Amino acid sequence: MQNMKNDIPADIIELEQLLEEALNGNPNLIAKYVVLGQQTAAIYYIETLVDQDLLQRDIIQPLLTFVDVPSINETERFPVAGIVEVKVIQSVAEMLLLGWVYLHSDDSRFNFLLNVYRPPNCSFSKAEIESQVFGPQIAFNEILRSNIALLQMYLPSPNLCQENLEVGVEIKTQVAMFYIKNLTDNELVKRVRDRINSLEIDGVVSSAQLVQLIEDNKFTIFPQFVMTERIDRTSYSLSEGKIVLFVSGSPFAIVCPSTMMDFFSSAEDHQVRWNMATFFRLLRVGAMVLSLLFTPIYVAALTFHYEIIPSAMVVPLAESRTRVPFPPLMEALFLEITIELLREAGARLPTKIGQTIGIVGGIVIGQAAVQAGFTSNILIIIVALGTLASFITPIYLMGITIRIIRYPIIILAGFYGGIGIMIGICFLVIHLLRLTSLGQPYLYPLYPFRKGDLKDSILRLPFSFLRERSMFTHGDDTFRFVEQETVSSHGDIDE
Repeated sequence: MQNMKNDIPADIIELEQLLEEALNGNPNLIAKYVVLGQQTAAIYYIETLVDQDLLQRDIIQPLLTFVDVPSINETERFPVAGIVEVKVIQSVAEMLLLGWVYLHSDDSRFNFLLNVYRPPNCSFSKAEIESQVFGPQIAFNEILRSNIALLQMYLPSPNLCQENLEVGVEIKTQVAMFYIKNLTDNELVKRVRDRINSLEIDGVVSSAQLVQLIEDNKFTIFPQFVMTERIDRTSYSLSEGKIVLFVSGSPFAIVCPSTMMDFFSSAEDHQVRWNMATFFRLLRVGAMVLSLLFTPIYVAALTFHYEIIPSAMVVPLAESRTRVPFPPLMEALFLEITIELLREAGARLPTKIGQTIGIVGGIVIGQAAVQAGFTSNILIIIVALGTLASFITPIYLMGITIRIIRYPIIILAGFYGGIGIMIGICFLVIHLLRLTSLGQPYLYPLYPFRKGDLKDSILRLPFSFLRERSMFTHGDDTFRFVEQETVSSHGDIDE
């Protein structure tokens, strides 16, 4: 991090320039001036973090009662929670990001920070879509100002840069772009800025619409940017050198660029032990493979490859299919579409009714379908496991993608058997190899292969192994922390 411990200058104009430089041009930095006798007092604060009522009542109004610039002995006339004298610009910048107000006089007799911090006062709800046990439970909401304040509260860093952009000709939609200086590649920042500024559209009303307008590939079914409602995932992504976008009126932050493994990583993975997190990540990847291939293998085995069925399962399979008049392909498609209808109906109905429809409907329709001879009971188990596996992915859009990709692979398995499955997998892998996110490879670090970056992608090694940052975003600062010698844990008890 750049060391900016400059002494505070007396000149107000020079001071303001240094503050803007220290805060990397934060657009929420506000400056107000009050003339007291022959001197001018300047008031600096971050608009989104300060209670405006307290600022007016406890700082500006008492300040107007002074005939001259107040001294250190007169600060008790400001009824605030805390008053601190400062000497360097860096301290001022850091405290401004914590919700303090800085008072300065042009003769440098008055250099004080006063605490009028206001936590975000809108009603933040618990994260519903990306729920987890450990970590922050708060989620973003539809108010852009509140989301910005929440992010600044979790990341009080002067290097957190914010750029305010505008999208839309008829409907002016505000977009806030965040990144951390020295951690994010300037070329990526420029690419996102140019793509947003080049949009000529009536208006954008959600983060999902903006994603579809600025992504690399408009025709792929795979999501190329992570959309999250969680503050911890957003903060960690910024610390990894990624860019975060907030759209006014949308409760989801856009994280870009993203790799495919980002969609199988949960924010909770950094809250639990490394071996637990590694197990969960491997479980999610295995669940994706299971969801994609379980039903196609069933269709291919019963249509072309009876020899791969274990001998102990031949009789149960034959008995379960004795009353089914359809070929395995039609049987599988019927049951897969039925499951999707139940899922979609449960999602669109009110919460309590939707849960009832999903549970009761699945049991009743499944049992009735077996008794009526539309499907076999073994296929019901297979389809249910495949559907359940698709819900393990932490990002909802990737789960939908997996379920949709399953259909062409099932059809290929029904027409060409195992060869059809391999054709589908080969097309899928080729497509993923060609896919990019903001010009970055989608399958990173598997392609191009980066052994060092596997430690926090498919795996999650201990934090002591994560000293070097991922090269995915090509930031200038390549180290998370500096290694230090630790005290040996094998000393004598008496030491």
